[in-house]
Formats: sequence, C-alpha cells, structure tokens
Amino acid sequence: MQLDPIQESGTQDRRVRRSRAALMAAAVRLVSERGTTDIPVTDLAEAADVSRRLVYLQFGDRDTLLTEAAIDLVRRELLPRAADGGDASEGVAALAQHFAAHRDFYRPMLTGSCAFAMTSTLNRLFSSLNRPAVRKLFGELDQRTADDLSEFIAGGAATLVNNWVIKGTDPLDPEELTNRLLRLASTLTFSHQGPPDGDHAR
Repeated sequence: MQLDPIQESGTQDRRVRRSRAALMAAAVRLVSERGTTDIPVTDLAEAADVSRRLVYLQFGDRDTLLTEAAIDLVRRELLPRAADGGDASEGVAALAQHFAAHRDFYRPMLTGSCAFAMTSTLNRLFSSLNRPAVRKLFGELDQRTADDLSEFIAGGAATLVNNWVIKGTDPLDPEELTNRLLRLASTLTFSHQGPPDGDHAR
C-alpha cells in the first residue's frame, strides 16, 4: 500500500529533522572531544549514521553544519533558561553557565574555521537578548537607533564572553563572568539615569 502524498511528505520531513538533529549532535560531540573544527565530513556523517551526500544536501558544507549546530545548541539549552522568569540577572547567570558547561565546544568554534560566523551568531544572540533592556533603559527610541544600540552593547558583551571562553583559567567560573557582566550593566544604567536623588553632590 502506498502512502498518499501528504503522508509521504510528513514522513520525509520527519526523516530530514531526524538526520539534521543527528548531524548537529554529532558536530557538537566531535568538536568537543577533538578540540578542533577541522573534522572530516566523513567523520561527521559516520557519527550521525548518515551519508556524506546528506551533509552537503542539508548544510552545503562542514562549517555551515558546525555553525548551525552551535545555533541549535543555544536555542535548545540557553534561550529557554535565559528567558525563564524574565529576571535579567538570572538570564546573565544562565548565559555564563551555558558557555562554561560547553566550553570544549565553543572554544574551538571561536578560534577555528567557524570563528567569524560564530562571533556574528553570538552578536545577534546578545543583541536579541538585550533589546528589551535597552528599550526599558533608554525609553522611546526609533527602531533603527534601538537596534544599533542593542548591537553596539551586544558586541562588547560578546567580546567579553569570547575572551573568557578562549583564555579563561580552567575551570571557568560562571559566577565570575556573571558578576562582571552585571557590574557593567549596573554602570551603564547608573551613567544613563544618574545617581538617586539623595546621592547628588551638594
């Protein structure tokens, strides 16, 4: 008995999702284990139990697969935690804990062939996370200025995180990075809003 076209399409979609998920999981595991992004496509395909051809069909090349694996990891593990509860300090703590837990993956991603794509991805991530805080802090801004300011702040935060992941002492201390980022946020807020009324110089 043949599947009707709709059923067949749904089956193919599930296969595509499964094979993509398997390839991205294999990418995270192999990069973490080997400490490099210089992994043959054959090894990635074998680890995911798919053909080399499927890697190229679904991702185009190895570096795109590795970058998509990083984006997927952030979406699955970091974003739900960072957005949970809406508390900024908890979101920053979740971010630091995530990068510390996956340092073996992110360090080669930030220093190898995917470094530019990875840095751009982190900038977009931090920009999207801090956009609500920028609007709350600076009030009514036109869309372009709000986006530019979010990206400007995100670039600085991404640089701190990158340097911490790449050069930080083992084991990484998430609390230390959390405190650094929160101090910067507090300084920015204080500088913009000024001290409380009672603290003005007389």
